[in-house]
Amino acid sequence: MQNVEKIDVIVVGAGPAGVAAAVTVARGGKTVVMIDRADLAGSKNMFGGAVYLNSIKDLFPLTWEEAPYESYISQNRYSFLTESSSVEINHKTLNYPSAATVFRPKFDAWLIEQAKKEGVFYAPKTTVRALLLDDKRVIGVRTDTEELKAKVVILADGVQSNLAQTLKLRKPIKPKDLILSVKETYYLENSKIKERFNLVGNQGMLCEYFGGLSDDKTTGYPFAMGFLYTFKNHISLGIGINAEDLIKMKKTPYELLERLKAHPDIIPYLDDARSIEYSAHTIPEGDFHHLPKLYTNGAMLVGDAAGLINNVHFEGTNYAIYSGILAGETALEAVKSNNASKKVLSGYEKRFKKSFMYKDMRSYRNVVPMLRKMSNSIFLKYPKKMDEFFTLFNMVDTIPRAVKYRDFAFKTAKSVAPDIPKIAKTVLEVLK
Repeated sequence: MQNVEKIDVIVVGAGPAGVAAAVTVARGGKTVVMIDRADLAGSKNMFGGAVYLNSIKDLFPLTWEEAPYESYISQNRYSFLTESSSVEINHKTLNYPSAATVFRPKFDAWLIEQAKKEGVFYAPKTTVRALLLDDKRVIGVRTDTEELKAKVVILADGVQSNLAQTLKLRKPIKPKDLILSVKETYYLENSKIKERFNLVGNQGMLCEYFGGLSDDKTTGYPFAMGFLYTFKNHISLGIGINAEDLIKMKKTPYELLERLKAHPDIIPYLDDARSIEYSAHTIPEGDFHHLPKLYTNGAMLVGDAAGLINNVHFEGTNYAIYSGILAGETALEAVKSNNASKKVLSGYEKRFKKSFMYKDMRSYRNVVPMLRKMSNSIFLKYPKKMDEFFTLFNMVDTIPRAVKYRDFAFKTAKSVAPDIPKIAKTVLEVLK
């Protein structure tokens, strides 16, 4: 690589995890090269739409407010859908929001510019084909045009991370451990967005949809959720579905997204909206039970490459940033001591296990497996029960309400009884 005589650390991947790792190393006074295969920053990155602000603030305390945020999430809606109805819970915060919607190409480009200002050497349009090894120790990377050597290599190359697999730090991801997220982005005037979602100023909204993807032919509900984010002049609507369930259903993600778009609760939001983009992305399930080994001689894994995500709270970007910081701190220790052995790089795993990320993933370790087993209840039975209750509550007829309430309570108790032990056990695990 031109103009770089000696490289201390190579970071593969220029997403939030890679930037965080590279910036941390650069601030420690060491030479770091960040490699990315994309022509334009963030062009290959897609997500629902929001980042958590604390992580941006911790990484760039002086400039975090300058990032290209679209809107600040002030409303979190949870909508439970049947085929023709919805029950909605809306939480609106009056405090300063903790998350903001962004477009990844703009946001990632901003991150990279901040990294370059910190002294990070950035190499776009460069694909790492293999890792350089010396007696099972990673000593660099091989690209299409050259070999680059460094004391430490940090892999931030995404959920599939073939490089991590070559090191046997993780196994290929099975369909059951993978979420396929597809979304459609629509252009809509800012004034209409504010009117439709009851927003003012630079406020934004996230809505999560439970149910609404079934039809008369559905026998088992897929482990799938819908989402909707608002931006300045756009909205994004999408679904995240377990890849194994998608295969079993013999459906395409597009078919399920079309079904969500056709729901009576969604149709008014899309009125006059112009579709401008359709995209897809894979997301690790974030299963604590399948965390990979985070390090080996000369290398570490961060972000999606390490499967670090909390799907219950849609936390991915912040995990990427914080894991990148921890790996960067460990890389500095290795460079300064001229020792990138497993013993030294194990400090990354020790840092990780002390972090909120590890503790939260451990607390939630059985939540997603439980939800998968209870898909029919979460996405079919409970939305229907909610609809049944509110229909009953709001209906005026000649039947005494006590009679209707008793009948509903008896049938509901009988229906949900098998689920109570599973839910109680999982809740207790979260509280430990």
